[in-house]
Amino acid sequence: MHRDGQVSVILCAYTMARWDDLCAAIDSLRQQTYQPDEIVLVIDHNDLLFERARRQGWGDVVLVANRNDQGLSGARNTGIATASHGLLAFIDDDAIAAPDWLAQIVPHAAAPDVLGCTGTIAPLWVGERPKWFPDEFLWTVGCSYRGQPATLSQVRNVLGASMLIKRTMFERAGGFSSRLGRSGGTLVSCEETELCIRGSAAFPAGYFLFVPASRILHRVPGDRLSWSYFRSRCFAEGRSKAFLARLVRQRRALDTERHYVQRTLVSGVLRGLADTFVRADPAGVVRAAAIIFGLCATVCGFFSGKLERPQTSPQQIHPIGATE
Repeated sequence: MHRDGQVSVILCAYTMARWDDLCAAIDSLRQQTYQPDEIVLVIDHNDLLFERARRQGWGDVVLVANRNDQGLSGARNTGIATASHGLLAFIDDDAIAAPDWLAQIVPHAAAPDVLGCTGTIAPLWVGERPKWFPDEFLWTVGCSYRGQPATLSQVRNVLGASMLIKRTMFERAGGFSSRLGRSGGTLVSCEETELCIRGSAAFPAGYFLFVPASRILHRVPGDRLSWSYFRSRCFAEGRSKAFLARLVRQRRALDTERHYVQRTLVSGVLRGLADTFVRADPAGVVRAAAIIFGLCATVCGFFSGKLERPQTSPQQIHPIGATE
């Protein structure tokens, strides 16, 4: 029997390369002022990593192997099926939760129409942040970006690195789609967006909240700070949006993205130019160029995704407890 008012935190890990990050993430959960009632660690098809986690002897961690198809969506669905409680929080294996991460976000889930919440994801730079990197594109490294709300607000979707979702939403709407979500080296994403759109359709009065006071630090390694990664991530995001539009088939499914382009990115280009020509910051014009470059790469990815032949198999959405 699932206990509605209690919290299970789910982490998914797939690579030995992030072992130290995983340990830091679990330590940050143990130091929460609002202690989670359960921590579930899902190892995604990596026997060596599973064995190392088992030998670590985390007595307060429920360790389980991904029983579904390889990838983040399948691993999260395994975590949901394993977890014991009614509030399901998710954090990335390369993130560190602030001590009050849960204390800030859990109370907002008490409202009956709140389906889930998300919080601020601040970058933890490994090395120096490039001066050309625009705040508007912090989403390419999994962090909160300029254009998001600055205050407690309703949002279309939660962000995967830091989210809390009620089990009841999964029970009615199903789990994460296996068509989306990272797997191995692929950068396909938007599984949280698709889930939230589906959840909102299942609960017409329901909504999601952005809680800025709930914070995590998300590690940004040096290999994600190159122009080549920036281009690849933007292109992959465009493809993901095309897949998303095909899956949800709602006319206004991408309204948030249109608003982001028309307001946030236009303002960002003007800000960058002003930084250079008004404030004498030579990197400003490069940030403006990066915004245009990132938008072009994303648009190219979107049309590439639109031109791809859809898979003939039905979208895989599984109820809680089922395996793929």
